[in-house]
Amino acid sequence: MSNEDLIKQADIQKIAEEGSKIYEKIKSKYEPDNKGRFLAINIDTEEHFLGDTSSEAVELAKKSHPDKVFYVVRIGYSSTEILANLEQEKV
Repeated sequence: MSNEDLIKQADIQKIAEEGSKIYEKIKSKYEPDNKGRFLAINIDTEEHFLGDTSSEAVELAKKSHPDKVFYVVRIGYSSTEILANLEQEKV
C-alpha cells in the first residue's frame, strides 16, 4: 500500500491526539538535549524513532512498521512555534 493510501485511510485526528499524549509522557527523555530533532511515534505500540529530520525519523519508523502512519513531533517546539516558522519561510 502506498503512503498516500495509508494517509487517506488513517484517522489523523486520533493519531494527533494519541501521539501528543504519548509525547507528553516521554518528552523528558529527549528535551533539551535533542531540541530541534524529530520523533516519529507509533500510537499503537508507543515506540518512537529519533531523527535529525522528520523524514529520517519516519524512515526509521517505517523500517519497523511499513504500514503505519506516525505522529511526528519536533522536539522542544510547540506546534504554534512550528507553524510560525513555516509561515516565515513562505515569505
